[in-house]
Amino acid sequence: MPSNSSGSLQFLRYLVAGGTAAVANYSSRFVFSLWFSFEVAVVMAFIVGLCTGFVLMRHFVFDGAGKPIRPQALKYLGVNAVALILTVGVSSFMARYLLPAIGIRSHVEAIAHAFGVAVPVLTSYVGHRHATFR
Repeated sequence: MPSNSSGSLQFLRYLVAGGTAAVANYSSRFVFSLWFSFEVAVVMAFIVGLCTGFVLMRHFVFDGAGKPIRPQALKYLGVNAVALILTVGVSSFMARYLLPAIGIRSHVEAIAHAFGVAVPVLTSYVGHRHATFR
């Protein structure tokens, strides 16, 4: 069991790796939005972030590089299926209903997607720490 300081360092590395994956996710959505609907673009961007995050988490956060990749990848997909539901749900709800209802009309999809990407940060960390990279 890691000490509190090593757990804090691991969480900090998770935030950096996850932040990098979130930037890949968020920025790629703008490109996908040129050709696809908002929800489809969010899902496609999520896949970009998913791949980026797996590589970074496996090598720099949870020390999973010495273990078989297939079981980790399957668990990673399972944890992130929950994150995808949260991301798409929050993004879509905010873009279609919440932000217009409170009078926000500019950059609605960008704002909604930013919140959607941020929502699963803690749930994903717990899932990856306790299931994915064991």
